[in-house]
Amino acid sequence: MGAANAQDAALGEKVFLKCKACHQIGEGAKNAVGPVLNGVVGRKAGVYPDYSYSDANKNSGITWDEATLKEYLKNPRAKVPGTKMIFPGLTKDDDIDNAIAYLKQFGADGKKS
Repeated sequence: MGAANAQDAALGEKVFLKCKACHQIGEGAKNAVGPVLNGVVGRKAGVYPDYSYSDANKNSGITWDEATLKEYLKNPRAKVPGTKMIFPGLTKDDDIDNAIAYLKQFGADGKKS
């Protein structure tokens, strides 16, 4: 990966449109089909308040860093067998990198940094 593949949060916001069917992010975000993604980068899996996670997710021992998110977003069921997430994954590495750049902007309080 070279500088030409630098993460782009603006492009990631467009990729996130695929995620919005189930997830919310930003100020005022609420759990939906999937948990709120505020502060997800650096967060332990299965801990967002008031969301009913699968045992597979809760017991995965994962902390969502960039490398782990890359694997998960490419193929959620391969990374966490038994996850409730039915999304098949993102096929393009650039889309994954940009989506992570977008997610990284949001702190646990939902505010953009």
